[in-house]
Amino acid sequence: MKIGILMTGHALPEVQADRGDYDSMFAKLLEGYGFDFETYDVVNESYPTRPKEMDGWIITGSKHGAYEDHPWIPPLEEFIRATYAADVPMVGICFGHQIIAQALGGKVVKFDGGWAVGGTNYDIEGQDLNLNAWHQDQVIKLPEDAKVIGSNDFCANAALMYGNTIYTIQPHPEFDAKIMEHLINLRGKGLLPEDQLDSATQKLSKVTNSNVIADRIARVFRQEA
Repeated sequence: MKIGILMTGHALPEVQADRGDYDSMFAKLLEGYGFDFETYDVVNESYPTRPKEMDGWIITGSKHGAYEDHPWIPPLEEFIRATYAADVPMVGICFGHQIIAQALGGKVVKFDGGWAVGGTNYDIEGQDLNLNAWHQDQVIKLPEDAKVIGSNDFCANAALMYGNTIYTIQPHPEFDAKIMEHLINLRGKGLLPEDQLDSATQKLSKVTNSNVIADRIARVFRQEA
């Protein structure tokens, strides 16, 4: 299967030096499932031509907000709607989770309750999963077709399913401990409270359940139950 990765941002240079850009992170996350990948630099206005150009799509995270005024966002939203209408599988992570919700009629805001950072527990489809988080924005209004399949006390709409073709989650299964360490040290300082960063640092050694999400993503792309 050929999976298109829609890059809505780029990793920090220090992260790219260690782990590659976001497309490399997803290729690593889904290694062994038999997928081939092609990258589209959407944040720099490089788009696919049609939903069936690939067998499935991933929309990555981004430093940008879904509600911000950028020229690449409206065409991306149009593509999301076309992909959903064409029944082509799509997965959204963090910003991807948010922009899909917004494109299909939901609402995304900068959450006044603050940030989720580092290892965080979620109830996703009946499983207690520890996943790395890095976000303030949240989906606060659901699209009509969205079904909540994951949440916690901080983020009520942490994972959503649209029919059987679109699967989106707020946390980052593609982020490992080293990526989180870079974010804490390079982006977090001065942006987030020191005690929250310290807590996230202490959780770096805790094993995450990214493999569970990788398997779920693969099943969405293969249209398995």
